[in-house]
Amino acid sequence: MITLTRLNGKQFVVNADLIRTVEELPDTTITLINGDHMLVQEPMDEVVERAVEYGRLLRRMIGPS
Repeated sequence: MITLTRLNGKQFVVNADLIRTVEELPDTTITLINGDHMLVQEPMDEVVERAVEYGRLLRRMIGPS
């Protein structure tokens, strides 16, 4: 899960595994695999960085297979 900020300043948490695309249009727009869209304050690079770090954290928790 990653914490992001809506355009109105309220924070929320999204499951990074459900993100299909992240675009800057010019606001950062996240599209989930179910088709829902969210506009966030964070730049695209920051959303990607948080999602990647979330994946790394999960892999560390699971450990080597």
